[in-house]
Amino acid sequence: MHRYDINRQRLALGLAFLAGQTDAIGFIVAGGYFTSFMSGNTTRLGVDLVEAASTALVPLGIIGSFMVGVVAGATTANRWANWRKRILLAVVTLLLGLGAIAALGGANAVFLAAAAAAMGFANNTFIRNGEVTVGVTYMTGALVRFGQGLAARLSGRPASSMRGYGSLWLALAAGAASGAWLYTIDRALAPFAIFGVAGLLCVFAFRIEGKDS
Repeated sequence: MHRYDINRQRLALGLAFLAGQTDAIGFIVAGGYFTSFMSGNTTRLGVDLVEAASTALVPLGIIGSFMVGVVAGATTANRWANWRKRILLAVVTLLLGLGAIAALGGANAVFLAAAAAAMGFANNTFIRNGEVTVGVTYMTGALVRFGQGLAARLSGRPASSMRGYGSLWLALAAGAASGAWLYTIDRALAPFAIFGVAGLLCVFAFRIEGKDS
């Protein structure tokens, strides 16, 4: 995180915020399943297989949609490396837009699948040598690095990356709170709100990569 310039750090924070919004809305719509947090869905899958096998199709479907997004996003990122961010975020915006339209028509399953696929795409935004450098939809690693940085500070050692990882977690938490709030205010509007946020991030990605070309 700290190795990127300020604009890319802002983009990462924006994506974490978007992921929090999307996850919160998806969590409410799906009745306790996630659109970006696949560890949680994997736990729910295991529990559902034991308690009510028929409901296991829900987390399985979301995980499958997420993986489709990851694979397609990685293929896209490798094929068009110089335009990676703008293309990926254009697809994320398109998927969330389609999901919002589906949700408006009552097709919640389509919304969940589109949102999960979008989050899979988003996780390919920050990669280096084929490896994810900033996970924008999952925060366990960020919290571990923040904790390690805190330990370093307490020991009198430098920890330059600590603030960035803490900021990522805060961005996701803020996004989740705003997503839940939006859904309670207007459940029809909420999916379109995250579509709008994704669109703004896509425009920002165009500006970032445009300066590099």
